[in-house]
Amino acid sequence: MWKLILLVVVTLTSAMELVDHTPLNNTTPHVYGFEIDYENNQFLLDGKPFRYVSGSFHYFRTPKVYWRDRLRKMRAAGLNAVSTYVEWSLHQPRPNVWRWDGEADIVEFLRIAQEEDLLVLLRPGPYICAERDLGGLPPWLMTLVPDIKMRTNDARYMGYVEVYFQQLLTRVEPLLRGNGGPIIMVQIENEYGSFPACDVKYREALRDIITRYVGNKALLYTTDGSGTSYLRCGVVAGAYATVDFGASANVTSSFGAMRKYQPNGPLVNSEYYTGWLTHWDEAFQRVSTAAFIKTLKAMLNLNASINLYMMYGGTNFGFTAGANGGENQYTPQITSYDYDAPLTEAGDPTDKYFALHDALAEYLPMPNLSLPTAAPKGNYGVVGLQPVTRLFDSQARRLAAKVGFHKTAPTFEQLDLPTGVVLYETELPAGLKDPAVLSADVADRALVYLDDYLVGTLSRTLKLKALSLQNPYAKRIQILVESQGHLNFGSVVQDWKGIFNAKVDGKPLKNWNVSSFPLDNLQPVGNFSVTSFTSGNQVNGPFILRASFKVEGPPLDTYLSTKEWGKGVAYVNGHNLGRYWPKTGPQVTLYVPGTWLKTGINELIVIEYEYVPAELRMVFQGVPNLGRSHMRVKND
Repeated sequence: MWKLILLVVVTLTSAMELVDHTPLNNTTPHVYGFEIDYENNQFLLDGKPFRYVSGSFHYFRTPKVYWRDRLRKMRAAGLNAVSTYVEWSLHQPRPNVWRWDGEADIVEFLRIAQEEDLLVLLRPGPYICAERDLGGLPPWLMTLVPDIKMRTNDARYMGYVEVYFQQLLTRVEPLLRGNGGPIIMVQIENEYGSFPACDVKYREALRDIITRYVGNKALLYTTDGSGTSYLRCGVVAGAYATVDFGASANVTSSFGAMRKYQPNGPLVNSEYYTGWLTHWDEAFQRVSTAAFIKTLKAMLNLNASINLYMMYGGTNFGFTAGANGGENQYTPQITSYDYDAPLTEAGDPTDKYFALHDALAEYLPMPNLSLPTAAPKGNYGVVGLQPVTRLFDSQARRLAAKVGFHKTAPTFEQLDLPTGVVLYETELPAGLKDPAVLSADVADRALVYLDDYLVGTLSRTLKLKALSLQNPYAKRIQILVESQGHLNFGSVVQDWKGIFNAKVDGKPLKNWNVSSFPLDNLQPVGNFSVTSFTSGNQVNGPFILRASFKVEGPPLDTYLSTKEWGKGVAYVNGHNLGRYWPKTGPQVTLYVPGTWLKTGINELIVIEYEYVPAELRMVFQGVPNLGRSHMRVKND
């Protein structure tokens, strides 16, 4: 292993005022840099002893207009840095399409962080986990190279990675600390020690590519679980090895694992968990404030640097939420990424936030900023929805991105569909038993219809792979498959979506008519005419509904309650709020940013897959409901 002596010293003569709090003038040059003092086990920021207490906030989980608000609240709590992942799939949604504006304007996010007096820990991936679809990797990689071995030194994979890094790192290079910017550290990959490939050539290749742009102007580091087995396959020569662990861990033994691979230098917990992620069909996950503060202080007493994961979680809008699992397990995550963090999904401070502030005041100089209060919310009340059309009707087929014939059932990825739903239709083979049995592997959830009538469900999560078909005279079978998110963590990377090995009474189904529905937005429904509709179980296919509602005065953040509804997706003014599934839970409300509303008339569109209550209404309310064990702020 290389001897890690990473000196980051660059002399600038600029008169800019930066996050180091050092006043500059036009005559005195200033030295900017971030380095490690191995002899005294500490960091040096611009030549002075320094330790950071950072918080994770991912720019892609809240509208751009809220970035400064969240960052300022982080600084007010006493944090002196922010950590963010960079999501490759956001910035390159298609092979030849790049996006660096709006919510993808990472450069602007970094500049705002600097203006708000925060240093930056940058985590560019290419894999980030983050409970995001495919861990932030673009699903189109699987389409272009079906046998690609992501997260390894596969030359085909690395070719795309190198282009991505070139696009990203040339943009952020001026913001490296050595250039006078806020970025003090850049992470290589993400918890690679938890991935079974253990490919040292891959880690070294990533290090070399990143070094080409970063040089000695920021510190390279790795993050892995606090066990020697994780560190063994996660560390890479030339990068500072750090660990992550939560409030229930033993601080001494956790840092002891780090010391076996990093015998000198500052102690670092790169992901100290303020809460935890939540899956569908489980209670909202919490970490007690008392336990969180106790372990935090134990680390601060050791002069450790710490990144709080998450300080602000935000939301997995649209279909960006991922799933955990592997070959035989699949557990998708909810839309909310509240995470039981010190700041709620809407950016409001909690009891945990104020306890954090008080604890940090014992160890760090505090900024001269007022502590935040919970922002007012909009109680916009009951909204009555009107049926528009059934997804299976001919006019709704306009929402399909592709319609075509396939001898065998194609995957979502082969259809160039990152997520959404796909309708597979074919004729049933002759001579079936009564009842016949459908068997298939599905990724991830399928509604099965015979002659346009719902007969059952297949589920990857529940391992439901067979279904009795009670109608012996049916002619046609339709299988509507929903992607609930590509795996973001585990031993499996290539997580194909669709239906596989579909058979009826052992006879393979083939010759499919296939319609793929991205469902990113449902704006075209404005031109649809109302079709016949019956509430209750949607036995004839998913239904699209629409409502108008009025907002008086400046729009406020609000929450859309989906209580009593089945499973589906909601959209406000063209913005995809994400998936809802209140019966399974725990999440019942969807967060609606006020910036997506407007004074006057607004539009709500819902696509409901399974069940519509007799009263066709939803409620915009001022308090969230994330289910069991959810209590976030006092005025909730």
